[in-house]
Amino acid sequence: MIATTEFVDVLDETDKIINMINHSDVMHQYKEANNAMKEDEEAQRLIRAFSHMKDQYDDVQRFGHYHPDYHTIMKEVRSAKRQMDMHHTVAAFKVQERNLQRFLDEISECIAGSASEHIMVPKDGAALTDSGCSSGGCGSGGSCGCQAS
Repeated sequence: MIATTEFVDVLDETDKIINMINHSDVMHQYKEANNAMKEDEEAQRLIRAFSHMKDQYDDVQRFGHYHPDYHTIMKEVRSAKRQMDMHHTVAAFKVQERNLQRFLDEISECIAGSASEHIMVPKDGAALTDSGCSSGGCGSGGSCGCQAS
């Protein structure tokens, strides 16, 4: 690929957008929430406990209902996830994470829309599939909100 002045200009503008995103209030709030969660010993204990239960869950999944501890592990993993998710710093982090994702989605939409109104942009962090439907294969006739036709 040969670098043209137009390509270099696009890269320069990209750097400006990245800098603006990194210095935005949304990113600042996300980083603060992330740091608060990382510094919270109780949150970190709950995250480790959930991670440990998730490893056990993955082992149980290989055998499904036939595993002798299936029901116990399933209950414990749900309980560990709920305890982790309900902790105030983890919950605050997840809120800021969703806010940042929405912000990035809006930016992607603006950029794509400036190129063409026919470019489909993933919403809520969902990746587009081959069918052009962000909810998986579209058999809903467009009721999912995609523009597959």
